[in-house]
Amino acid sequence: MPSGMKDFRLSFAVLLLCLSLAAIWGGVSGFFIALVLAILEVSLSFDNAVVNAAVLQEMDPKWQRLFLTVGILIAVFGMRLVFPIAIVAAVTGMGWGEVTLLALKNPEEYSRHLLESHVQVAMFGGVFLLMVFLNFVVDSNKDLHWLPPLERRMSWLGRMDGASVLMALTAVAIIARTVVPEEEQGKALLAGMVGVILFLAVDGVDALFSGGGEKGKLAVRSGLAGFLYLEVLDATFSFDGVIGAFAITDDIVIIMLGLAIGAMFVRSLTVYLVHKGTLRHFIFLEHGAHYAIGVLAVLMLASTGYHIPEVVTGCLGVAFIGLSVWSSVRYTRAHAG
Repeated sequence: MPSGMKDFRLSFAVLLLCLSLAAIWGGVSGFFIALVLAILEVSLSFDNAVVNAAVLQEMDPKWQRLFLTVGILIAVFGMRLVFPIAIVAAVTGMGWGEVTLLALKNPEEYSRHLLESHVQVAMFGGVFLLMVFLNFVVDSNKDLHWLPPLERRMSWLGRMDGASVLMALTAVAIIARTVVPEEEQGKALLAGMVGVILFLAVDGVDALFSGGGEKGKLAVRSGLAGFLYLEVLDATFSFDGVIGAFAITDDIVIIMLGLAIGAMFVRSLTVYLVHKGTLRHFIFLEHGAHYAIGVLAVLMLASTGYHIPEVVTGCLGVAFIGLSVWSSVRYTRAHAG
């Protein structure tokens, strides 16, 4: 087996297992719907894999193993199954057992409750992803620019402490006031602020434990802080995939199986990118992934008041990734010459 394919062995095993279970549960239609959902999940989360790889390559080997073992279980079962159930339980006041039975016996009602919480979750996830994007571009220490006219101006803003937080909170206020329905505005504002606070909490774990030393910061950032950051980032992507899945089917079992396949391939793709050193060969790939995340953040925030088709999100993400790869190849050839 080629060395690169070894990173995907577990994913292909999960593919065969989940598609077999989907066929047993839902017949031929269940098989194909699960396959479509897996493809949807990978297309929506490709930029997630690139950002994961950027963080993972800096992590301590012990935390890398933890992310690729325990993290997989959290991603596949926690975020794709337990997380939506927890949201419905919180919104309706029902017990977890009741919600689980509702998902299995009355998926239409379950999906209705899940979609009722869309504004809060989209605001929370959109703001968290916006902070990820802003933290990357509003950086006064960044020397390599993919889109120089924009990024140089954004880097200049990075000289001001808290610039990304100020921009994110401003976006929360504007979106809540102009896009979100009036009856949901209070909840949207709270969800947006929680998204900013959670990002700052995860990003600040290094400062809490490092004692201020740069070496200590790097050690923690490559361990606990990195692990938490990746898990929360995955949670925001997972909900977008779950909402998209309900547009295709309301069978919670088929949704879980299809998204589990996609989540496994995203994890394998992350490992592949790290092992192959892809981010070093395609120097603008990380830029493209962050711009794709920025666009996804804007679309998630816009979805609090408008319907945004999932195909738009997937296509824009792939477009930014493709353009960044093309730019990387041109840059490499120019400098090699």
